[in-house]
Amino acid sequence: MRIKLLPENPNFGFLQRRMIFFVFSALLVAASVGMFGTKGLSYGIDFTGGIMIEVKTPQDGQIGELRSKLKGLNLGSVELQEFGAPNDILIRLQAQEGGEKANQAAVNAVKLALGDGMEYRRTELVGPKVSDELFWNGVYAVVSAILAILVYIWFRFEWQFGLGAVVALSHDVISTIGIFSLLGFEFNLATVAAVLTIAGYSINDTVVVFDRVRENLRKYKTMPMEELLNQSANETLSRTVMTSLTTMLALVALYFLGGEIIRDFAFAMIWGVLIGTYSSVCLAVPLLLHLGVERRTGDDEDSTIEQTA
Repeated sequence: MRIKLLPENPNFGFLQRRMIFFVFSALLVAASVGMFGTKGLSYGIDFTGGIMIEVKTPQDGQIGELRSKLKGLNLGSVELQEFGAPNDILIRLQAQEGGEKANQAAVNAVKLALGDGMEYRRTELVGPKVSDELFWNGVYAVVSAILAILVYIWFRFEWQFGLGAVVALSHDVISTIGIFSLLGFEFNLATVAAVLTIAGYSINDTVVVFDRVRENLRKYKTMPMEELLNQSANETLSRTVMTSLTTMLALVALYFLGGEIIRDFAFAMIWGVLIGTYSSVCLAVPLLLHLGVERRTGDDEDSTIEQTA
């Protein structure tokens, strides 16, 4: 028996409720910007600098035990992850106040806490210059992705579609940063990768809906624009919901079963899928109505079905 999550022919009034969506999105973006401005982000070692220690454990599967030993050292942010083989662990500590002596003392404290039997393969210090470069490279990557998407949508559709897509995409990125600031989750290079993935996922949903809008603009010559846009959103709703649901199944599994090191990344992706699906249907499409998207003439079907109905 087939499970139906939506009616066969959904007819939800997305366009009729557009002002509610606009107000909600504006408040969400304003709150995210305000949260970032007042509280800021909890930057990871990638962006703040710190210490990296690579160790080889005598047995596999000891990462949980090592994490427990290091949590009580009061060294600030401590991250552990498998690095290649299951018994090869990468430990990252935030830079300690007090310069080189404090950092060396932190390394010694880690070695003392881990005990004998560990093989220390390398110890490196990520300085502020490197971390600053990584931060700005992450910013450039996100901004470049958004601009490239704007150009792509502009050439594939029209400028109204490109602007609507970028507004929705910026909404997704800003709200993701806001939720990380609110919850105090660590913001690192993995989170930047999640933001870029969110951008790609969100624009994929938006392009699908926009393609149906363009098709219906050529097909129905006399249908009111508000009705046409609402019909386009409803016609692609089943595909959008099913894609989001199947993606969420994998992400939820990663969040609960993937381990601590990937949990923040999985959370960012879960939020991104939810907010990206919302913005594609409830924000990007209604914006077309206010941006004055034009009907194109063509040889597609005319509106005789509407007129005879």
